[in-house]
Amino acid sequence: MSTVAVSFNIPQEILLDLKTTEIAFSDYAKRFLALDLYKNKDISLGYCAELADMTKEDFILFLGQNKVSIFDFANEDDFLEEVNNA
Repeated sequence: MSTVAVSFNIPQEILLDLKTTEIAFSDYAKRFLALDLYKNKDISLGYCAELADMTKEDFILFLGQNKVSIFDFANEDDFLEEVNNA
């Protein structure tokens, strides 16, 4: 898959206040952008994991740590059907 570079400016003072580096802040931004895109159902779990530079498994753990579930059921019947199929 080809990639596109996206950049934005962050005041140096913010990085100093956060006691972080450009690379660490970039990683943070990518992960939380991916989390938001997943939460809003804009792109798939796999694409979000790729955007976050994580494996699918690690991204699922990251979602859980941020209280975002990978399970989304329209109603109780859908949930029960999924449980029965497990």
